[in-house]
Amino acid sequence: MPFYKFKDWTPVAHPSSYVSPAATVIGNVIIGADVYIGPGAVLRGDWGKIIIDRGANIQENCVVHMFPGTTVHLHPNAHVGHGAIIHGATLKSNCLIGMNAVIMDDAIIGKNTIIGALSFVAAKAKIADNSLAVGNPAKVIRELKSEQIEWKTKGTKYYQKLPSENHNFLNECTPLSQIENDRPEQISDYNTWDLSLIHISEPTRLLSIG
Repeated sequence: MPFYKFKDWTPVAHPSSYVSPAATVIGNVIIGADVYIGPGAVLRGDWGKIIIDRGANIQENCVVHMFPGTTVHLHPNAHVGHGAIIHGATLKSNCLIGMNAVIMDDAIIGKNTIIGALSFVAAKAKIADNSLAVGNPAKVIRELKSEQIEWKTKGTKYYQKLPSENHNFLNECTPLSQIENDRPEQISDYNTWDLSLIHISEPTRLLSIG
């Protein structure tokens, strides 16, 4: 089991959420409906509270923690890419934190905002709604286009399907010794961020937001 009581605090997880058996959830953590928590993710609610609202996701090998007495709040549809660290921060609705980004204490990431992969958001930083921010320290380089927000929203919907899919179809198994002749193909219906939506002068690493 990935859940651990700490002192007087027992984690809470909505039945429709999915928390990987390979994740670790400790203490004062509240997980809402249709939330996905991936393998290797660590949510430490030992010193403070972690609230994860409906439809948010925390992907593989992410860490969520805080200083004592602090609340980390992921609002609905917040999307945290592989390997990111969220420490004492607030993520507003439908934002995206790119792979291996770090969001520090008391930072607030605005609604529909995208933080580029490998970016560092400093403590107490406030990133405006509908923004694209990258770098170390992360800075807003421009407002997002509606097409880019739609792209992010579509990607998050895949993660919102995963909890029910994992509950229904994920099973421990013994691997096959060879590939079956009738092995089905997986469908590709989601594209990498369209280069035509990005000005050529922008850093190429914006394409790796996760």
